[in-house]
Amino acid sequence: MGILLAFAPFIAFAVLDRLVGPVEGLIAGALVSATMLLRDWMSPGKRPKILEIGTVLLFGGLALYAVAGGPTQSVMGGAVMGGAVMGGSVMGGSVMGVRLLVDAGLLLIVLISIALRRPFTLQYAREQVAHEFWDDPRFIHTNYVITGVWALAFLVLVIADIVLLYRPDLPPRFGIVATVLALVGAIKFTSWYPERRRSAAGTV
Repeated sequence: MGILLAFAPFIAFAVLDRLVGPVEGLIAGALVSATMLLRDWMSPGKRPKILEIGTVLLFGGLALYAVAGGPTQSVMGGAVMGGAVMGGSVMGGSVMGVRLLVDAGLLLIVLISIALRRPFTLQYAREQVAHEFWDDPRFIHTNYVITGVWALAFLVLVIADIVLLYRPDLPPRFGIVATVLALVGAIKFTSWYPERRRSAAGTV
């Protein structure tokens, strides 16, 4: 459950991005990620995690850049000055560009955690199991596999973003379907795989 909650900033961004706009989505993602990082910093027995630190830097940096007058803000201004048809087309490209940056940033965070030999799921899993299992090779391997699946899910999102960026004629549901399939698949795998490993090992 902790792993799924860790993606709350991404969910907040995705919802507000579609309902309001990319800048508001980035700000929401930054606020949620900062709140989660502060919670772990202040809670006994918890430590700040790689994913939380990474999402604070990702959403915080992109939000500051956008609010300070980055490409998204410029395009918004152009949409007003350039007319409805042209503005709508350019704005669509800007939105997809922001989504690509977010998804690519999350993919990078996950890959960095693997490269550092600290798969991001390991920190959440250790909060739910006894200390004696923390260095068990099977436990560590399980978290490498689950982290790899999340990396694959974000790779799917990045590919979908790139496709929509260069093929704006495709229906928006293409990106929605890709997002839902990738994330739901990763969530279900996260719940299923540890149980399968425990059953194979004959443990409860």
